[in-house]
Amino acid sequence: MNLSKFSDYAFRILIYLAHNQEKICTVEELASNLEISEHHLKKIVHRLGKTEYVTSTKGRNGGLKLGMPPKDINLGKILVITEDSINISECFSSAKHTCSSSKCKLKAILSSAITSFIDEVGKYTLEDIL
Repeated sequence: MNLSKFSDYAFRILIYLAHNQEKICTVEELASNLEISEHHLKKIVHRLGKTEYVTSTKGRNGGLKLGMPPKDINLGKILVITEDSINISECFSSAKHTCSSSKCKLKAILSSAITSFIDEVGKYTLEDIL
């Protein structure tokens, strides 16, 4: 199982913002320091900016800051926000689903494993990884 680059970069952005809480950070600064393309970074920042975890201000002196203390940012919740789907098998994809067995119990097992994974990540906060 792999996390998407979207989630990986979101975690990196949050870590960077947590280490730089005393200032407002720009997209350009984040892209340069994290070595992520600005175009891709803007998509991630846009999604994070729709949550309470990151605040963004527009304008000449605008930028990004953490919206709450790192101890209040749950990593499992970030994962749920940033992963569109955690499909580890074609069972979860209606477009690619080719399994003909209606009695297969694999989907339930894998679904439970995904839930356990998210729950395990959810035991930690941003503060825990700083």
